[in-house]
Amino acid sequence: MPYRLPHLHKPGPQGAIRVGCAGWALSSSVQSSFPDEGTHLERYARVLTCVEINSSFYKPHREQTYEKWAQSVPDSFRFSVKLPKAITHDARLAETEALIDEFLAAAGQLGDKLGCWLAQLPPSLAFEHDVAEAFFKALRERTKLPVACEARNPSWFTKEAAALLKAHHIAYVDADPIPDECEIKHRADTSLVYVRLHGSPDLYKSSYDFPYLDDLARTLQGRAKKTPEVWCIFDNTTLGHAQPNALHVMERLHLHHRKA
Repeated sequence: MPYRLPHLHKPGPQGAIRVGCAGWALSSSVQSSFPDEGTHLERYARVLTCVEINSSFYKPHREQTYEKWAQSVPDSFRFSVKLPKAITHDARLAETEALIDEFLAAAGQLGDKLGCWLAQLPPSLAFEHDVAEAFFKALRERTKLPVACEARNPSWFTKEAAALLKAHHIAYVDADPIPDECEIKHRADTSLVYVRLHGSPDLYKSSYDFPYLDDLARTLQGRAKKTPEVWCIFDNTTLGHAQPNALHVMERLHLHHRKA
């Protein structure tokens, strides 16, 4: 029998905005912005409101590991978990039911702290209706949590592809920078906004300047007026810019938690 994740999603208030990073390692440049005591995750989660677990893409984590992470954060904190590359890149979405079951069984141990899933597709993966239909149908049979899809091939941004994603309640990731010819022309599921910032002009390395971040905060506020859940994840982690950028946006949104 396939693993079916219990219905854990508890939507927050209308227009809830979450800001976080891809990972929770704290660089020396931001130490003063976080509490002094606790693990990096415990300290991180007392200031920022969400985190994207990116390591799940590269290797599986034990159920006990997810349980420990869930116990380390406040009740209001949420995790986004990235689907394994074994599903998205190696199998290329085809015949992945067993892999999905294994992944959800482990990550599901986050319990109420589990907020959404992220599926990042390889740039070489073109949209094939039957493969995509079977994959998202299998995923939706097992979980009702929000799902954000970061497609990076232009064929995923047609009316046909958007309609299929919408039918399965899958949202597009709003990525920066946008891959060539991958602008979102037709919205899929609109109950989730998932903004993923990789750094520009140098992927994963560049910091965003204050005018960009100020404009981003205004954009997030605007999207939150029409969308129940808005996630903003900074993935420019290589040189430690993700957390300072996230903290700046939190301040502009007046969401900055007092460190405890």
